Amino acid sequence: MFDALKNLKDKAEDLAAAHGDKISEGLEKVGDFIDDRTDGKYSEKIDTAVDKAQDYVEQLGEHKN
Repeated sequence: MFDALKNLKDKAEDLAAAHGDKISEGLEKVGDFIDDRTDGKYSEKIDTAVDKAQDYVEQLGEHKN
C-alpha cells in the first residue's frame, strides 16, 4: 500500500513540475468561476484557497527539480 501511495505522490510531483503553470492557471479560472457564481460573497476566502492551492502545486513541482 505504501508503494502505491508513493507512486501516486511521485506522479503528482511529476505533473506539478511539468505542468505547474497550467495547473495554476486552471486553479485561478476555477476560483474566478466560483466567485462569479457566488456573486463575490466569498471572494476573500476563494482567493485565499486558490493562493494556497497554487503554493502547494509549486512546492510539489519543486520536489522534482
